[in-house]
Amino acid sequence: MANQKIKLAAIGDIHDRWEPEDEAALRFLGVDLALFVGDFGNESVNIVKLVAEMQIPKAAIMGNHDAWYSATDWGRSKCPYDRTKEDRVQQQLDLLGDAHVGYGKLDFPNLNLSVVGSRPFSWGGSGWKNERFYRERYGVHSLDESVDKILDAVDQTETNTIIFIGHNGATGMGDKAEDPCGKDWQPIGGDHGDPDFAQAIEQTRDRGKSIPLTVFGHMHHSLRHTKTELRRPIHVDAAGTVHLNAARVPRIIEENGDRLRNFSIITLENGAVTEISLIWLNQDFKTVSEENLYRVQAEAIA
Repeated sequence: MANQKIKLAAIGDIHDRWEPEDEAALRFLGVDLALFVGDFGNESVNIVKLVAEMQIPKAAIMGNHDAWYSATDWGRSKCPYDRTKEDRVQQQLDLLGDAHVGYGKLDFPNLNLSVVGSRPFSWGGSGWKNERFYRERYGVHSLDESVDKILDAVDQTETNTIIFIGHNGATGMGDKAEDPCGKDWQPIGGDHGDPDFAQAIEQTRDRGKSIPLTVFGHMHHSLRHTKTELRRPIHVDAAGTVHLNAARVPRIIEENGDRLRNFSIITLENGAVTEISLIWLNQDFKTVSEENLYRVQAEAIA
């Protein structure tokens, strides 16, 4: 579609900080599509319900905290509710319905794009974790089968332009602690990205699909080992795909009696990312801070 300009909002790890005012803010911003990268809370059904009820077009993927009491032996041992009587993981998935694209897809033909989700509930890292959880929930037994599951969704998309969302990002964006998926705990360093996500991206390109953007979170922008620098939020790979880590945590803060909330705003023009900014809005929806993360010069897209 010629001269099509689209405004996307990426919402990083929420961790229980989502309010009805957030939907009002997105409407004020004139967003065409909202992308949620998971970690709504520790199986926080009420937060997911708020997101699910939002009328703005949306796509979401679940994070590791969204199965905090269900995916691991440790989590199950700490579970504050009776897991034999309720399944809060499934409750969240049921609330989101088609909007949850983990191992799935959602087409937006009016925007000339499709959103595909990578592996939902990801903890990150090179190994295959939480075998029982993925076997029981998705019938997936390995990283290779996870790649196949993502590609099954890609093969069902109705458009040629794919935006990928994951909870964690793909491998290949660097192994320094400050890189988008770099490990910032001891021992410091190492690529903590998802290898199945990276393989799925590569094989999606092999299918002739265009991937202008991937959006993810999980690895928070503030680093654990230093307060002198922040995590690098943008990576542009050799094929030109822009990768955005949208996890600015906490995403709602109190400051000088005001309530500030952040969104990553992405502009797509004719199927290419032209600008990404991190904005903070106050309670009157005025922009109090805007940090440009990525911009393409006009002549580059002419």
